[in-house]
Amino acid sequence: MYRICLVEDELSLRDMIALNLQLEGYSISVYVDGAQAKEVFQGPIHYDLIILDVMLPHVSGFDLCKTIRLQSSVPVLFLSAKGTTADRVAGLKLGANDYLVKPFDLEELLLKVKILLKGANQPDSGLANRIGTKIIDFTTFEVRTMDNHLLHTFTKREAQLLELFIEKEGKVISRNEILDRLWGSEQIPTSRTIDNYILNFRKLFETDAKNPKLFQSIRGVGYKFVRD
Repeated sequence: MYRICLVEDELSLRDMIALNLQLEGYSISVYVDGAQAKEVFQGPIHYDLIILDVMLPHVSGFDLCKTIRLQSSVPVLFLSAKGTTADRVAGLKLGANDYLVKPFDLEELLLKVKILLKGANQPDSGLANRIGTKIIDFTTFEVRTMDNHLLHTFTKREAQLLELFIEKEGKVISRNEILDRLWGSEQIPTSRTIDNYILNFRKLFETDAKNPKLFQSIRGVGYKFVRD
């Protein structure tokens, strides 16, 4: 399930957007105050999309976007009553992915949301994925810190396995499914090969590799990846 964060202080509009996004099957977190949202965005960001009103109490949407871009490449969609070219350009220069002027058509909003989510979850598109404070680029197989320090370069199969975990996030993946997806009709590796891949992931991404929270072993079945 895609996770969307909505930061909007106008009650009726906020409720309308949240309700319709939920009806589309998305998980929604809502904030009404810029300062409150800024506290959240200063830590690890686990959303697939963030929708920001530009004019918010205490901290503007533009300032929130600056904070987000210090942490994450998550797609950002601005909502604003300011629709001049200068306003749009200012928002996009801050790193936003799109800009929607109020009042807007609900179908247009839902379409933009769908497009942004689709683009953010195509590993082969060149966009990065984020796990905790680590950025994974599936075009180069590289894992980097938020300040662009190279930590590790995956083998092709390691990258494929990580893509599978992200695709199946929150679901249990059996060893047989991993073997089918990564090796197909090729010679089947030993079970230890998969275990070593998982061990490497834990060393890279877990706070405590001996007590994993992200890459969980499900006894007798396989593994489960849980980002939150």
